[in-house]
Amino acid sequence: MNIALIGYGKMGKAIETIAKERGHRIALIIDQHNLQYLTKENLQKIDVAIEFTGPHSAVSNLSNCINAGTPVVCGSTGWLQQWDEIKNLCQQQQGALIYASNFSVGVNLFFELNKQLAVLMNNHPAYKISVEETHHTEKKDAPSGTAISLAEQILQQISRKKNWTMASPADDEILISSKRIDPAPGTHTIKYSSAIDDIEITHTAHNRIGFATGAVLAAEFLLNKTGLFSMKDVLGI
Repeated sequence: MNIALIGYGKMGKAIETIAKERGHRIALIIDQHNLQYLTKENLQKIDVAIEFTGPHSAVSNLSNCINAGTPVVCGSTGWLQQWDEIKNLCQQQQGALIYASNFSVGVNLFFELNKQLAVLMNNHPAYKISVEETHHTEKKDAPSGTAISLAEQILQQISRKKNWTMASPADDEILISSKRIDPAPGTHTIKYSSAIDDIEITHTAHNRIGFATGAVLAAEFLLNKTGLFSMKDVLGI
């Protein structure tokens, strides 16, 4: 499979290593220094693009891929206020897109555990709910997209909670706290705390290999498909 890497930071380089190990070819690498090569002509030579940049460029990059007819896997976070725009474009162009706030297989299993725990805790209002995430100091957004996904999953299941916040939470809010400490690749903890006891679930990434492997698995899944997909589709959850 010919893969384009859009974004060539630490994640892009980790994806490159995994993709080559799995027998794929990196046919195009785009970063901030050669954006002029992100053209329709170049993208049409690509089987799947993998986009890991940031909120400032993700929407433009995704639009370019979709308009070129190139399936695209997106791991950029912080741009979902424009999700409907990209969703509509993908449907209009009969494109193919997988978006995930986190491509780690372990994190996606953690998502399912988080949802099930929230269902169990819905009828126990004595517990305060919080989400804590820790990442390296180069991470551009806070809270992390994964932390937001976790909080929103809880909001769907806990009827007494309406929003999440990074400030002092009201009774109907979930607190998300963010820490930036090197060299942490990513730790997420969900905590239910009462006067009697605490219940916690935590996912800790030891390196970027899990994220990179999941992104390549997503690219393999997306080949020759059209439509909008998630890691639940990739993993058969």
